[in-house]
Amino acid sequence: MTTHAHTGLDEAYGKTPTRLSWGAIFAGVVIAVAVQLVLGILGAGIGLTMVDPVNGTTPGAAGFGIGAGIYWLVTTIVALGAGGYAAARVAGVHERFDALVHGLVVWGVTLIMTLYLLTSAVGGIIGGGFRTVSALASAAGTTVSAAAPKAASLAGIDEGDVRNEAAAYLSPAPSDPAQMTSEQAQKEIARQLPDLARGGSTGAQAESRIVDIVAAQRKISHAEAQAQVTRAKQQFVQTKNETISTVKSATDTAAGAAAGTSFVLVLALLIGAAASGFGAVAATRRALR
Repeated sequence: MTTHAHTGLDEAYGKTPTRLSWGAIFAGVVIAVAVQLVLGILGAGIGLTMVDPVNGTTPGAAGFGIGAGIYWLVTTIVALGAGGYAAARVAGVHERFDALVHGLVVWGVTLIMTLYLLTSAVGGIIGGGFRTVSALASAAGTTVSAAAPKAASLAGIDEGDVRNEAAAYLSPAPSDPAQMTSEQAQKEIARQLPDLARGGSTGAQAESRIVDIVAAQRKISHAEAQAQVTRAKQQFVQTKNETISTVKSATDTAAGAAAGTSFVLVLALLIGAAASGFGAVAATRRALR
């Protein structure tokens, strides 16, 4: 009596059984990942057999990349098609829409799982690598700092002499260019170059300072030194502009390549979704026969 009463209430309120089977979806995801893994290993083996550095018959990087991309797309279609088909068959759905939903959920869960595994594994490796390098650098810095005075002592160099020599490197150059050594003049010009590149009043002061140094070091007139600095400045500006142009061109090319890759990846993902849904719908059609 109780069973008949509940059945009557269910029919009266239109209650339907659950139409989404997560057990079947999990089975489809497992099958899809397994098939993708097996086919991926097989593709790696096929690719390695084509490498022949002795005879020089190894395909180029472009050919390898195109072939690997096509193979990955084919294996994705096969794996997701098999996963969607398995999910629909295990769930025992009798409507094409239900089968399509099972196939798309298999595709979505497989995609999320793949992205998670890739990001977690690669991120862990990179993070561990950076932590290792940081630790090694810190340890190396501490070791060098502790060992430097001992090494200087063993070499017969007084630690005070080392400090005085280091202070000499940091001492400012004489204000009079005529009193500068060649090394001091080069360092002073190098120090003025950033201000020269900025232009304006700061650049004019830096240029005047460089002209004075060139005139004093080469023992030429101020006009001749100005002409040499002007030519060097023009060459510097030309080189800088060419470098900026090259960087912009490379950036545009990289951005275009990244955009193209993104579009191709989205297309491949949509094809994978279609394959998973088609496999699930195909399973339903077979069940209806």
